[in-house]
Amino acid sequence: MDAIRHHAYGPPETLVLEQVPDPAPGPGQVLVAAQAHGVHLLDTTLRRGEASGPLPLPQLPAIPGREVAGTVVGVGPGVDGSWLGAHVAAHLGATPDGGGYARLAVAPEATLHRLPDRLGLAEAIAMIGTGRMALMTLEVAEIGAEDVVVVTGAAGGLGSLFVQSAVAAGARVVALAGGPRKVRAVRGLVPDAGRQVAVLDVLDPAWPDHARAALDRLGAPAATVVLDGVGGDTARDASALLSAGGRLVVFGWATGQPNPVAASAVTPAGDRVEVRPVVGPGAPAFGDLRTYQRAALERAATGEWRVLTHRVAFAEAARAHRELEERRTVGKVVLG
Repeated sequence: MDAIRHHAYGPPETLVLEQVPDPAPGPGQVLVAAQAHGVHLLDTTLRRGEASGPLPLPQLPAIPGREVAGTVVGVGPGVDGSWLGAHVAAHLGATPDGGGYARLAVAPEATLHRLPDRLGLAEAIAMIGTGRMALMTLEVAEIGAEDVVVVTGAAGGLGSLFVQSAVAAGARVVALAGGPRKVRAVRGLVPDAGRQVAVLDVLDPAWPDHARAALDRLGAPAATVVLDGVGGDTARDASALLSAGGRLVVFGWATGQPNPVAASAVTPAGDRVEVRPVVGPGAPAFGDLRTYQRAALERAATGEWRVLTHRVAFAEAARAHRELEERRTVGKVVLG
């Protein structure tokens, strides 16, 4: 079968298309002919050989990826034969070499989700990992109609879902995206919420001033919630928009630099805020992850969430990694 492997740690070009033996499902497993393969920022970290995330480095050679969607073409001993031919999505588990960048993937039966006919495979992939994390983050944030929400990375797989969810909750939103293309993508998600949402380009050095002006137009002296998965300078300046006692919800740091305000819980203006981590130390213990996955799939299938995806040909996994690292992607990155 076709698979993307890397035999060394390094730049995106270490990812190469190769022929490897077909896997076979064991007891309690199925074989999925994958047509969509999720790409996560963590995949790029592991490929570079940086053991700084939640997973250890893989043993090489490795097939990256932990999210697949496609058709069940084989079942192992003890698996219900009704799965054969089913269109499914699955998260292959918390492993650094899950085998997701392969045309055939073995998945435990317990990880499978049957897909509604109205939901595309790329959109389903986005919900299995990213949608799940979005719901977990929103649970921590507790956004209501009285809130004023700042979303960093608003054109990303997570940020785009946060913007839509905050608008649906009745909150006012300042969405931060990098560059005109990303700004247009975010505006397209909430075209009828112009008086409720301001979308700003963080590549404009004056964006913090524009954000304060936007808050004023929205009738808010300050933000009550910041949802940050970017980190670094953008996170610092976004957190500076919080009111005293506001909620700083941190779910990652795509720039590789943690949110500096999260460490002290004090904004640059000296206001103390409440830090609510979603991952890492201090994060809550979440329930069954499949429950979040099912709920995310349903939101996408019903149209409650419009899902942005950045699609790259399967053989061009190296390009997908490079574009993700250079922050040139819009939405969830999917190989297909």
